[in-house]
Amino acid sequence: MIHPSALIDPKAEIDASVEVGPFAVIGPDVQLGPNCVVHAFAQVTGRTRLGRANTIHSHCVIGGPPQDKKYQGEPTALEIGDSNTFRECCTVNTGTVQDAGVTRIGNNNWIMAYVHIAHDCQIGSLTIMANATQLAGHVEVGDWAILGGITGVHQFVKIGAHAMTGAGTTLLQDLPPYVMASGNPAGAHGMNTEGLRRRGFSDGQITLLRRAYKVLYKSGHTLAQAMEQLSDASSLGDPAAEDRAVLEPLLAFLGAATRGIVR
Repeated sequence: MIHPSALIDPKAEIDASVEVGPFAVIGPDVQLGPNCVVHAFAQVTGRTRLGRANTIHSHCVIGGPPQDKKYQGEPTALEIGDSNTFRECCTVNTGTVQDAGVTRIGNNNWIMAYVHIAHDCQIGSLTIMANATQLAGHVEVGDWAILGGITGVHQFVKIGAHAMTGAGTTLLQDLPPYVMASGNPAGAHGMNTEGLRRRGFSDGQITLLRRAYKVLYKSGHTLAQAMEQLSDASSLGDPAAEDRAVLEPLLAFLGAATRGIVR
């Protein structure tokens, strides 16, 4: 299952089920879990650990050093979960000691060609990053987020769960959960209602999120005023308890926003 032309350091920890293609390179501090596939000319390097069933396509560099002038060769790391796909020419960097020292990627992410995930990024699960999406350092991406092709994300920006960007979007501020955004700089363009329906959100939950969007973006409130109103269920039509639960991630995100939010 390992091509004879592949260069694999004898110190690397590779499960017997791993497939490695021609001229691929595996570094000494790499751990590859069961059923991973590393295609021709790909490189996995650094202190990098991958779980089960990850696929790395040609010419990716997974676990390269941070593109940060402060980096002085410290032993930082990259941790990747299970069942992720990295298409051609993706680059993913390890962390820096100025942050937690670890770049993390969850499970079942679909990462298309030429995507860059910089040092210290924290990526959830079930995300989609279309071709040439570029994440600067320290970016956080929540579960189920979808980033359109050529999306550029400023360092330290947070992207909430189920959020979505259009092609060519530039994110300079935090993008709340459920919200769609596009443009340069990005502006908000409604809730990701079609994506939420596909993921099993009820009509009541989607209606409530639409009301929340109007409070946040159409009322003229400051962020603090909008959060205060969103915390009062009666102002949103006194929804059922099972529907109100969808507001909790939104309020928690808004309370933790550090760069302001996309407006």
